[in-house]
Amino acid sequence: MPSRRIRVTGTPEAPLRAALAALRTELGVPETFPPEVLAEAERAAKSPVPPAEDATDIPFFTIDPPTSMDLDQAMHLSRRGTGGTRGTGGTGFRVRYAIADVAAFVVPGGALDAEAHRRVTTLYFPDEKTPLHPPLLSEGAASLLPDVTRPAVLWTIDLDADGRTVAVDVRRALVRSRAKLDYATAQRQIDAGTAEEPLALLKDIGEARERLEVERGGISLNVPEQEIVEHDQTYELAYRAPLPADGWNAQISLLTGMAAADLMLTHGTGVLRTLPTAPDGAVGRLHRTAHALHIDWPHHMAYAELIRSLDPHLPHHAAFLQECTTLLRGAGYTVFRDGNLPAVTTHAAVAAPYTHCTAPLRRLVDRYASELCLAPGNPPAWVLAGLDALPQQMADGTRLAGTVERECVDIVEAALLKDRVGDLFDGCVVDVDERQPTVGKVQLDTPAVVARLEGGTTPLPLGERLRVRLTQADPGTSKVRFAPA
Repeated sequence: MPSRRIRVTGTPEAPLRAALAALRTELGVPETFPPEVLAEAERAAKSPVPPAEDATDIPFFTIDPPTSMDLDQAMHLSRRGTGGTRGTGGTGFRVRYAIADVAAFVVPGGALDAEAHRRVTTLYFPDEKTPLHPPLLSEGAASLLPDVTRPAVLWTIDLDADGRTVAVDVRRALVRSRAKLDYATAQRQIDAGTAEEPLALLKDIGEARERLEVERGGISLNVPEQEIVEHDQTYELAYRAPLPADGWNAQISLLTGMAAADLMLTHGTGVLRTLPTAPDGAVGRLHRTAHALHIDWPHHMAYAELIRSLDPHLPHHAAFLQECTTLLRGAGYTVFRDGNLPAVTTHAAVAAPYTHCTAPLRRLVDRYASELCLAPGNPPAWVLAGLDALPQQMADGTRLAGTVERECVDIVEAALLKDRVGDLFDGCVVDVDERQPTVGKVQLDTPAVVARLEGGTTPLPLGERLRVRLTQADPGTSKVRFAPA
């Protein structure tokens, strides 16, 4: 899981663009797709493998950031039958979740397939992205854009009134999205009561799934997103705390990933996203961090219960949520086959078996997961042949994505502060190195920067406010550093 998300609104200024271009060169990030890959993508875009079923009568919609064009998922939500006990009139729900069918365009062993295995995942930079598949497919022919017919892997998941899964079906079908929504628009319509039922039910189903997450001991971290915003021809950093609609939308994806994992486990072959339970030492460190940040964590309160009580709009809560991501860094991919189930089948944060299957335009493993669920008893030969290599491929790709994320945050912060070296800022000490207590991290009040703090002679006061001086910031050569004033 990313420690800090960051995105740019507007066009970055030249020094920032130059530093990001240099980073791509340093990391060996490909600038373009080879000609043979683009040629194959163009042919595939004109003639994808058509599914047998037609579900274009279902009015699907998508929810994504406003500028996104690589739309992996579209949904339609409705009420169904009777069942359950919670106060919803005895009705249950039907979740139809359409996932872009990348396998309808990518020939196993072809140039597109080989390039996807080389790239593994889409890489996100503040000024642009390096996609897993050519934009002709990922933002065009394979994307679930509105008012166009697309091949999809269509999940139909029936829930009772409490949000529990009672039936699952997955098949290929043609779909047609009717609306492209963003999170803020969806939230406004739901809050105002103007949303039509398929969107309005996102709150009912999302909240029901959140209650079940609490029941099973799962955790969703609402980590604020760091954002660089263009304002009066300059740039400033801000934090964006997730909206409730972000969480409800994520619950639909989690629901599908859990259903896919159950299918794989039932049939004995698959690839899971797994995370072992955090060791006591890591949780103990978080207890000390909570105390230093003046967050009340009684010993009888479970970690998951504490997380749900936090408000990401509050700086000290946001800082603690950032620290909590350290418990999720042991996640990996676990392959199994022929009924030989692995020792660990669950994801500790989900508190259930889970797999990645809802973002095949942006992540390689999801294409494999879809095929394993479409034909769980007899997956295609290319899936079985490539299965064992997937965990290492995904680990390498995820590691590179993490490096890109960390370096981009450093570059953006340095670009915005490059003319302010020597200035004083107010902030809060949000992390202290246990081995070097004079070194840590400071979260500024404004701009929204979290950076290394060093150079003092006394131990840093974790959780306390501190006046700090900017000692270095150069997007081309050095990261942002502060020292106690």
